[in-house]
Amino acid sequence: MRIIVRRERPHPGAQLDAFEERDGWRYQTFATNTRTGQIAFLEARHRAHARVEDRIRQAQNAGLHRLPSRIYSINQAWLQLALIAADLLAWTQSMLLTSNDEQTKALAKAEWKTIRYRLLHTGARLTRTGRRTFLRLAEGWPWAHTLARAFTTLRRIPLPDQ
Repeated sequence: MRIIVRRERPHPGAQLDAFEERDGWRYQTFATNTRTGQIAFLEARHRAHARVEDRIRQAQNAGLHRLPSRIYSINQAWLQLALIAADLLAWTQSMLLTSNDEQTKALAKAEWKTIRYRLLHTGARLTRTGRRTFLRLAEGWPWAHTLARAFTTLRRIPLPDQ
């Protein structure tokens, strides 16, 4: 087993513990049982895994940490729906929030709780006319234009061949 310690300068406002305050550096430590590979590769692989753990934490906040029943089949359906919601939110961030304006860039990196509040809580009305359906977004909502751009991006994605 190898234990790898990485020393880095702390970001502004970071809270250091007593050990780190002594010399002003922040230390990150991880252990691996991978026998081969250079330390730089192992460290990069470990840091990439933090993104996975962050997604799991956000999915738990989106409903994975609370199972609604003592009945297995109900919890099984709940789990499937929570995972679908997590996939859709992650997909929305990576595929639909791609515009270059600051508001969209911030939402592309935001927590899912923020996206649910800003995009999914938008007031809207479905209207039908001439065999077409329209989604009329509330103009007063600050993120209505961002949501409209996301729908436009979604429409531009080609359908798979059947």
